[in-house]
Amino acid sequence: MLPAPLLFGTLVLGIVFVVVATTRWKMHPFLALLLTAYGIGLCSGLGPTQTLAALTGGFGKTVGVIGIVIACGCIIGTVLEKSGCALVMAEAVLRSIGRTRALLAMSCTGALVSIPVFCDSGFVILSSLNRSLARRTGASLAGFATALGMGLYATHCLVPPTPGPIAAAGELRADIGLVMLLGGALVVPIVIVTFLHARFIGRRVSVDSGPELEAVLDEQAASGVFGAFLPILLPVVLIAGKAIADLPGRPLGDGPVRQVLGMVGDPNAALIVGVLSAWVVVRRRGRETFGAWCGQGLRDAGTIILITAAGGAFGGVLRETPMAKLVGDGLVSLDFGRLSILLPFLVAAGLKTGQGSSTVAMITTASLVSSLLPAMGLGEGFGPVLATLAVASGAMVVSHVNDSYFWVVVQMTGMTVSQGYKTVTVASALAGMTGLVVVVVMSFVLL
Repeated sequence: MLPAPLLFGTLVLGIVFVVVATTRWKMHPFLALLLTAYGIGLCSGLGPTQTLAALTGGFGKTVGVIGIVIACGCIIGTVLEKSGCALVMAEAVLRSIGRTRALLAMSCTGALVSIPVFCDSGFVILSSLNRSLARRTGASLAGFATALGMGLYATHCLVPPTPGPIAAAGELRADIGLVMLLGGALVVPIVIVTFLHARFIGRRVSVDSGPELEAVLDEQAASGVFGAFLPILLPVVLIAGKAIADLPGRPLGDGPVRQVLGMVGDPNAALIVGVLSAWVVVRRRGRETFGAWCGQGLRDAGTIILITAAGGAFGGVLRETPMAKLVGDGLVSLDFGRLSILLPFLVAAGLKTGQGSSTVAMITTASLVSSLLPAMGLGEGFGPVLATLAVASGAMVVSHVNDSYFWVVVQMTGMTVSQGYKTVTVASALAGMTGLVVVVVMSFVLL
C-alpha cells in the first residue's frame, strides 16, 4: 500500500489526467474516467481483481440509481421541446417573474424541489425548463445550469429528509427538527452566493442552449400551461408525497395511501409516470411521432448515463482505497480550540473531494467525530446540530470528476469538463465555504 502522500499525489495526478485527456487530447470522458479509475486502483495497491470489482460495482450502482431517471428525463425533455410545451413553460415563467429574475427563480426552484427530490433527479426533471429559459432570455445555459444545480445541491446536502443529513444527525445525536430549521436558514445565503456566481460565470462561459424550436403547442392536446407543466410537476409531487409519507411520524399513516406513494413515489417510477403524462399531453400528435421523440430522447440519454456511471465507477474505486481513512485520521488529530467546528467541516470536505459522494462523506465524517463532540465543546445543546451542519457544508466541497452529480449537470447541459470545473466545481466550493462561515457565526451566537 502506498504511503499517504503518494496516495494523495496519485489522486491529484488522476484528476489532472481526466481534465487534460478530455480537454487537450479530446479523449471521450467515458474512457478517460475508466482508465483513471483503473490506474488509481492499481497504484493504490488494490490489485487487478479488486480494482475491477470496485470499478464495475460503482458503475453498476450508479446506473441502478440514475439510469431510468435520466432515460425518462431525456424522453420528457425531448417531448416537451419538440411539442412546444417547453416554450409555453418558459413564457409562463417569464410572464410571472420577469426576464431579469429568471436566473434567481431557477436557484430558488432548485432549492425548493430538492427538499423531497434528490438533486440529480431534480436536475434531470427541470433540465428542459432550464434550457428553454436560457433560450428565451438569450443567456448562456452555463449560468442557468449553475443556478439550478447549486440550488438543488444546497438543499440536498443540508436539509433532511435526504439521507446524508439524516444519517449525520442520527450519528451525532442532533435534533432533526433543529437540523431542518437551521439547515433551511443556511440554504438562503448559499443560494444567494451561488446565484451571484451563476450570474457572473454565465457572462463568461458560453454554452449554447440550442436553436429555438419552431413547434407550437397543440392546444387540443394539452390544457394550456397546466398541460405543459404536468410532465415536470407530476413526478415532483409523487416523489414529495413519498418523502412525506416516509417521515418518522408517518403523517399519512401506514395504510394504502403510503403503500401507493411508496410504489409511485420512487424516482424511477415517478419519472415513468412523467413519461406517460407527456404522452397524454401530446397524444394528438400520434403514436408514431411520440415514438420517434422517445427514440431521440433515449439516444441522448445513452451517452449521459454511460459518462455519469463512469464517474460513479471512479468514485467506487476511490472508496475502496484507504484514502478516506487516511484523511479522517489525519484531520481528527488536529486541535482547533474555540474554532473546533472547523474539524467536522474539514474532514467532510477532505472525504468529499477525495471520493466524490456527499452522502458517504457525511456518514463517514459523523462516525469519525461523534465521540469527539464533548471534547470539542459540541456535545450538548446546539452543538450536535451545528456539527451536523458543518459536516453537511463540508460535504459540498467540492464536486468534480469523481462525483456522479458533476457529470449529470455537465452532460445534461452540454458543457466540457473545463467548463464544468469553472461552473459546478467553483460553485460547490463557494457553497461549502459560505455554509462554513454561517455555521461559525451561529456557533458564536448559540454556543
